[in-house]
Amino acid sequence: MPKSVKQKIASIALLVNAYDEAIAFYTQKLKFTLLDDVDLGEGKRWVQVIPPNSNGTALLLMRAETDEQRKAVGNQSGGAVLLIMQTDDFWRDYELMKTNGIQFNEDPRVEAYGTVVIFEDLYGNKWDLIQPTVD
Repeated sequence: MPKSVKQKIASIALLVNAYDEAIAFYTQKLKFTLLDDVDLGEGKRWVQVIPPNSNGTALLLMRAETDEQRKAVGNQSGGAVLLIMQTDDFWRDYELMKTNGIQFNEDPRVEAYGTVVIFEDLYGNKWDLIQPTVD
């Protein structure tokens, strides 16, 4: 019998213009935790951030190195929502994000699947903040 396979997505790479400004945005504006900031030499770093009280997927902040990568910063999804951040208290997080100067693309709305709003990170990538509907 084959051994059981256990896998997960540990990190999602997100292109950024500069490490320190991205770290500041995610840790100060969104209150993420800085998991790793390791100097890899030659100006490269291994930087991971994760939402507060999360044990899920981290963001690997990767500084854009090539012209193609620099063009993709802020538009990695072609203008669609790139990432979805789930919360247990939509209004708490929405108000905190407003206080911290987060740019919202719309007013919050209630959908069949939950309460949601689209916001942008410091480069313009679109995110959903969502509190799922509990059955």
